[in-house]
Amino acid sequence: MTWWMYVVLPLAGIGAGLVGSVAGLASLISYPMLLAIGLPPVTANVTNSVSLVFASAGSVVGSRPELDGQAARLRWLALAAVAGGAAGSALLLLAPAETFEFVVPWLIAAASLAILLPRQAPDAERHPRQGWLLAGGVAVVGVYGGYFGAAAGIVLLALFLAMTPDSFARGSAAKNVLLGAANLVAACAFALFGPVHWLAVLPLGAGLFIGGRLGPAVIRRSPPAALRGVIAVLGLGLAAHLGWQAYR
Repeated sequence: MTWWMYVVLPLAGIGAGLVGSVAGLASLISYPMLLAIGLPPVTANVTNSVSLVFASAGSVVGSRPELDGQAARLRWLALAAVAGGAAGSALLLLAPAETFEFVVPWLIAAASLAILLPRQAPDAERHPRQGWLLAGGVAVVGVYGGYFGAAAGIVLLALFLAMTPDSFARGSAAKNVLLGAANLVAACAFALFGPVHWLAVLPLGAGLFIGGRLGPAVIRRSPPAALRGVIAVLGLGLAAHLGWQAYR
């Protein structure tokens, strides 16, 4: 890596961490940047997954007020996320992510539209069956996040907004914790068995932590309806881009 990459990667990381904390789209910035500095796709993918752990850490630190009272629920949901992340990272090491590329655009588009739906969900903590469905959904998103990762935050946020009565800020904070847990497991697997480019992880991760730390403050000061609209538009744009690449 040349000296200018140590300037560009932290700046890209700040932007990616901020977008990831707010909209769940960190990889929209961080992954292309890793490709732009010359990393091959598989190396860029696993390096990005390891770096995103820092974004989740920053978001969790910045979301402490929104996480108050959620510890009991998040502990068992984190187990589902960890199991899914482990399975997804194993799949990625065994089979290339391109095998999933035709499904991903539809998944992201559906999640983006779901974010716009009216909030009429029951309380998952008071309804055990709903709670098990939420845990199952978190595990599936964990698999997706460990395997492919693009817009996993949008999918997880849509799941929380659809299946819990949480506010946007509390749902986003829970999303950051669970996505961080899944990413951490995947990152450990990649650190042991994947071609991680550690010289890129350090500057990118530093920027991601800062950006992730700033995200919750932006959410607190922004209208939830506007944020949901922005996230939906960005998600649909990403779905269209990935669909064009997959089906052209």
